[in-house]
Amino acid sequence: MADKEQNIVVVGCGGWGTALSRLLCKKNNNTVIMWGVDPDYVSQMQQSKENTNFLPGIQLPENLELSSDLEHCVQNSDVIVAATPTIYMREVCEKLTPYVHKDQLWVNVAKGIEEETLLTGTGIIKDVCGDGMTVAGLYGPSHAEEVARDMPTTVVAAAPEIKTATLVQDIFMTPEFRVYTNTDLVGAEIGAALKNVIAIAAGVCDGLGFGDNAKSALLTRGLAETRRLGMALGAKGATFGGLTGLGDLITTCVSPHGRNRSVGLRLGKGEKLEEILGSMHQVAEGIRTTRSVCKLAEKYNVDMPITREVYAMLFDNKSPLKSGRELMQRAPKPELDAEKGGLHNQG
Repeated sequence: MADKEQNIVVVGCGGWGTALSRLLCKKNNNTVIMWGVDPDYVSQMQQSKENTNFLPGIQLPENLELSSDLEHCVQNSDVIVAATPTIYMREVCEKLTPYVHKDQLWVNVAKGIEEETLLTGTGIIKDVCGDGMTVAGLYGPSHAEEVARDMPTTVVAAAPEIKTATLVQDIFMTPEFRVYTNTDLVGAEIGAALKNVIAIAAGVCDGLGFGDNAKSALLTRGLAETRRLGMALGAKGATFGGLTGLGDLITTCVSPHGRNRSVGLRLGKGEKLEEILGSMHQVAEGIRTTRSVCKLAEKYNVDMPITREVYAMLFDNKSPLKSGRELMQRAPKPELDAEKGGLHNQG
């Protein structure tokens, strides 16, 4: 497939969609269109050759086409990269459904879980566009700001069939952007979504002035409860030790680029969620994903104490310091018994 010309549309002109569009344009066999919902903003990008709102300082490639016409973008494409936040994914899919066909490959890069249906991005695509669609995901520790500057990055192409995962690997692989494959799509998507929830908690730690000990414990136990939920949904435990689990978790919880960590940081410093949301121009997927994960945890009887406390801080106005104290003062438990066999649902 490496020599086959690919007509690719990136649906979404946020920072990640822009970074991936730039990456895909570097491959000579690709024709790339980036779609944006706002015609005026698309026109502005065409004139300035820069996405000033979401990825400032990065020159857009000359061979990148920009458009707000979904029919033009989608109907002749071979690959559709779904790069809109999960909250908007269903609405966008409904708009482009008349122009899609089953020969196209979908690659979801959004990291979230829809609150109403508890579906991940690939689940939403299939729910709206039909089960017959070939769908994969691209996830892992990959800030747009670094990918757009050609900094070394490794991610995972995940799909139920290795043939599909390998095709996605081939499409996106560059000398600076290394892509691995994994057939555990459920695990990859759960890891990618829940790291945003844990990142909010990590930001709270920083906002409260806690140290490295607390942050390390939070990441470790946050990964444990992510793994518990993933396995309850049919994922493989080993996936959570890889790039879409541990790798993405580390990046999101420590980087100044992380929007979800920034939300937690401001919560820890005493700001209210309404204030934080009112000043943000981009979507922090972890906020809504927290609601979704709590519903999944209840449905599958999985104990997720960190996620519960994140929910309480976000939506019940609970004091971050009180949440931290209550997590530390829970009943004593062994570290590893909760990860064994049928006991994986206990916190």
